[in-house]
Amino acid sequence: MIHTLLFVALALISSLPYNNAAQTNYVTCGSILKLLNSDYSYRLHSHDVKYGSGSGQQSVTGVEQKEDVNSHWVVKAQTKKLCDRGEPIACGATIRLEHLTTKKNLHSHHFSSPLSGEQEVSAYGVDGVGDTGDNWEVICSNESWMRDAHVRLRHVDTGMYLGMSGRSYGRPISGQMEIVGLHSPQHGTRWTTSEGLYIVPKDKDSMPTEYAHTEL
Repeated sequence: MIHTLLFVALALISSLPYNNAAQTNYVTCGSILKLLNSDYSYRLHSHDVKYGSGSGQQSVTGVEQKEDVNSHWVVKAQTKKLCDRGEPIACGATIRLEHLTTKKNLHSHHFSSPLSGEQEVSAYGVDGVGDTGDNWEVICSNESWMRDAHVRLRHVDTGMYLGMSGRSYGRPISGQMEIVGLHSPQHGTRWTTSEGLYIVPKDKDSMPTEYAHTEL
């Protein structure tokens, strides 16, 4: 089903006009993207596999494979808020990231991660509805989040930074890397966007929503 929706989206893209480069370089509300860790070159990932310790919630890991559909995340407004599709995400804004396949939100809380004992990061909620533990602040140096820029994501409830511990799991998710919350903006906490379907901000005078994309 997910693959079908993505192919339909790509078909729609091919029939829509292309906007200028400045507009297509924003990360916007409603975009579907993959986040690449700039320090380890692994993508943020989740799947219907629960942690065997800690919260027991759905696990979040890092994967090296570019093509895995379970690495897609939808950019949304913070809990109980809405944002307009195509609206650029401002640096300093609070967002949620919903896992496209399982419809759970990127989440953190005061549980220890299974490998390094840092703060656990999980996927939580039902059909995109969770709680304030799903809120992340976008830390970047421009006015808005740019697709080619390095950013950090700070967990609003706990102040931890989304990062990678550098440790890898064994079975049943062999080779996938541990995603954690870290106390400071240290090595492993820089992220950039990679493959995705990006909704382009529309001009005031233009009617249709436009899209920019890289290979999904």
